[in-house]
Amino acid sequence: MTKARPKESGKPAGPSRGTGDQRSAQGGGSTPNATESALPLPGSMAPDFVLEDELGAERRLSEFRGKPVVLYFYPADDTPGCTKEACNFRDDYSMYTKAGVVVLGISPDSVGSHAKFKAKYNLPFTLLADPGHTICSKYGVWGAKQFMGRSFDGVLRTTFLIDRTGRILRVFEKVRPAQHSAEILSELAALA
Repeated sequence: MTKARPKESGKPAGPSRGTGDQRSAQGGGSTPNATESALPLPGSMAPDFVLEDELGAERRLSEFRGKPVVLYFYPADDTPGCTKEACNFRDDYSMYTKAGVVVLGISPDSVGSHAKFKAKYNLPFTLLADPGHTICSKYGVWGAKQFMGRSFDGVLRTTFLIDRTGRILRVFEKVRPAQHSAEILSELAALA
């Protein structure tokens, strides 16, 4: 079982979790607890995985090698922030396909929940189910959160921009759902 992360203090953190919107390759400061995974750093290979998509088909990250990948982790289907983020990716999807970029969303929701969410909002990209939050933990995006004075473990909204070879180019933390797709497209343009 993944150990809860301590509440963020607003100070830069080391490999476990930073506090800025974008992760730098430098890092420094605290180290993760032995039972939690560190946030993969830019320049490292993105950890491969196998998860079921919204149709129940097994998908591997490595099957998308040769194409850049936007791998975004979000807390829950059909919630206000997650819906806004997904719909912005949907609305900008033609720009991603034109650039040859694959968009993949991961949350702890079930395959069935993903199927309903995708159909309800006409999402053109793949949603992957991680109900045991194994991959969320592997990517260092499962941890302690607070909402309305209540503490709980959940997905820390994070996106990984992965290059054609499977290396992480950028990590975006504490994503603002309404602006995130535009932020990713701007980063892709700067890298082109």
